Amino acid sequence: MDEHTKKLAEEVGTAINESVQQSASVAAAIERLREAGFEMELTLKLEIGLRPHREDQSGEDSDGSLDLTDEDLKILRSMKIRIDPEA
Repeated sequence: MDEHTKKLAEEVGTAINESVQQSASVAAAIERLREAGFEMELTLKLEIGLRPHREDQSGEDSDGSLDLTDEDLKILRSMKIRIDPEA
């Protein structure tokens, strides 16, 4: 990863960290834990995966179909997800 890209990824991480620190809902949840008698240590792990955007992936050539194997359908059914083959 070149230095410019590394800096951009660091900016994303910093922005996320600042958002969490300034979040009223996070602060309120932490305060509720303290009121319940707990001290909290929060550690967030942020992984940023980057891949170059390819111009030829516009999606215009896709017909929107999805090929599912029998195993895929079995897993979806076990999760109570129904696939309508006519849709």
